[in-house]
Amino acid sequence: MSTKDEVLEFWDRAACGEDLLLRAQDVDGFDAQANARYRLEPYILSFADFAAWRDCDVLEIGLGLGADHERFALNGARMSGIDLTGRAVEITRKRFELKGLHSSLTVGDAEALPYEDASFDLVYSWGVIHHTPDTVKAASEILRVLRPGGEFRVMIYHTYSLVGVMLWLRYGLMRGRPLTSLAALYAAHLESPGTKAYTRAEAEQLFSAAERVQTKVELTHGDLLESGAGQRHRGAALSLARLVWPRWLLRRIGSSLGLFLLVSGRKAR
Repeated sequence: MSTKDEVLEFWDRAACGEDLLLRAQDVDGFDAQANARYRLEPYILSFADFAAWRDCDVLEIGLGLGADHERFALNGARMSGIDLTGRAVEITRKRFELKGLHSSLTVGDAEALPYEDASFDLVYSWGVIHHTPDTVKAASEILRVLRPGGEFRVMIYHTYSLVGVMLWLRYGLMRGRPLTSLAALYAAHLESPGTKAYTRAEAEQLFSAAERVQTKVELTHGDLLESGAGQRHRGAALSLARLVWPRWLLRRIGSSLGLFLLVSGRKAR
């Protein structure tokens, strides 16, 4: 099985964010999931700037449960969306049908986007392209489908994070392998197989063909152990860590050690 097939299999078991869908797939359930999402990750609202894209053509790569996709559409954007998994597409389609919204949704690959050159004013992707084997190709595809002057807003994982420290403690130090690299730990133990993380300089290099590239690190609920730890991590040690984790101190001194690396820029005119 290829790495991409393993990624597909992993996310097809549960779409990203499905643990927040605590109720049925109905209007109330989807609204509750969106509220939980923006409570845990409030920086999405300013980063995506949903209201700024009214009457614009917006592509989202990686749909999850469709909360961000919905928010763009409610603010008047013309939406297209693509996801590697049929599961995410089906859930987002149901969400849109219930809300009376429209989007052109398709199953497809971020490394080979099925769109013409210069098709979109914005390409948005939250926590997705670090999972695909050829992230460089995915970044190139984002710029290809943008119109000249169009913008991208992408979140990828940050190498030097508290999540990385926790992975090193559990799977490196505690297993007698303290020299294990962060890259190897992310690939083996953070979400789907082969997951990658980037420094700010590496993120800028991914989009080096673009203009006005900016990066920002966000300390997350994962770094602070304020939420679940995804599909792969359970156990007594994690439960104990949640009780003793010094969140107040980490908020004061650890802001540069967040897992989320927000990258934005625009395609040259």
